[in-house]
Amino acid sequence: MMPRLFDSSAARNATLVRLGAGALLFGTVAVALVTVAPSVTDPAWIRSVVTAAGPFAPLVFVGVQTVQVIVAPVPGQALAAVGGYLFGTVVGTAYSMVGVVLGSVVVFLLARRFGRPYVERVVDADVLARFDEFADRRGAAGLFILFLLPTFPDDGLCALAGLSPLRLRTLVVLVAVGRLPTFALAAAAGQSAEASNYGTTAALVVVGLGASAVVYHYRDELAAVAG
Repeated sequence: MMPRLFDSSAARNATLVRLGAGALLFGTVAVALVTVAPSVTDPAWIRSVVTAAGPFAPLVFVGVQTVQVIVAPVPGQALAAVGGYLFGTVVGTAYSMVGVVLGSVVVFLLARRFGRPYVERVVDADVLARFDEFADRRGAAGLFILFLLPTFPDDGLCALAGLSPLRLRTLVVLVAVGRLPTFALAAAAGQSAEASNYGTTAALVVVGLGASAVVYHYRDELAAVAG
């Protein structure tokens, strides 16, 4: 059973009002930003911004990867490919994982603090409908399998985890291990693209998609084994 999050209904209502106001403000800013500067969702534009940061490029990249988990403007794997392009496979993967873990911790703690009302505001209803029961039924093993899927949004996964009894340190391990394979593949593809090895880039993308399809198809069986 989850611990009680609010001391009274009044405290709960006050929190919901603050969350609603915050969500409205964030949505307004996000829509305005994408309308005025649609390039913020373009990995190529992000690459140019990171490159322009010079010696601070690693910090900028980690920050962007952290933010993408929290607000999800662009898929994390796309940014991982940018990291591979800029820093190489090993270093780019390391920077991506640092950012993803940091962002995942933030989302997890927000969901843990504000509960399901917060999660229902920030996670797509279809995502909740499709995977909420699976994650609840399979526990940490189920969450680990979902982290292996590159198409599953980081914010949704971490928000679901925040509703569970999962410990923060367990989440960090699940994120670091579960996301590593696809982020490393994406970084390798980015490095291959930088070297103009487009055949290798395409092969890595195909391998990643194929492996993800297998994991998704056998998710219940894999979760049972992992559990």
